[in-house]
Amino acid sequence: MGLSRKSRRNLKKLRGEAGDLWSEQREVLDHAASVLKKASRQAGEVAKRDVAPRVKTTYEKRLQPGVEAGVGAVRSAADHSRQTWNRAILPAVTGAIGATLAVIDVARDNGRVAIREASRTSRELGTRAGQKLGIIEVKPTPRPGRYIAVALGVIAVGAVAYAAYQTLRADDDLWVEDEPVEAPVA
Repeated sequence: MGLSRKSRRNLKKLRGEAGDLWSEQREVLDHAASVLKKASRQAGEVAKRDVAPRVKTTYEKRLQPGVEAGVGAVRSAADHSRQTWNRAILPAVTGAIGATLAVIDVARDNGRVAIREASRTSRELGTRAGQKLGIIEVKPTPRPGRYIAVALGVIAVGAVAYAAYQTLRADDDLWVEDEPVEAPVA
């Protein structure tokens, strides 16, 4: 199939736009990966800076003497460790995980929107190019003139039918016969 220059130019333009879209998607995914890597690195730093010293001090202050002091001290250390876990460690870890998941969701949504927009744009461009090349037929849309012409046709048929009815109906009451006048009765 031989394509005109304009068609080749349009196809080349489409190919370029598809390539640009692909590169943008790769950039979005690369950015999401880098943000995820930074978030995990940040979570590791928080764990080293805040969590590890708290665990170590808790161990040294509560757990180690508790083993020596007895069961009561061990229970106290366990309670304090649980409280530290619930108040400090768990919120930091869940916050880092939540931020990471939010970044992934945003990247996924941006990718979906970009793919949907690219699909719509390429479909529109393909349809226009097909119409210009004569591959796709342009369907005429009904205009008001079509409906006006149909209405006038219906009115004309009705008028002709009414005229035929008036012409062919039985007009028995139009002819009045003369009746003889009778003499008055006395």
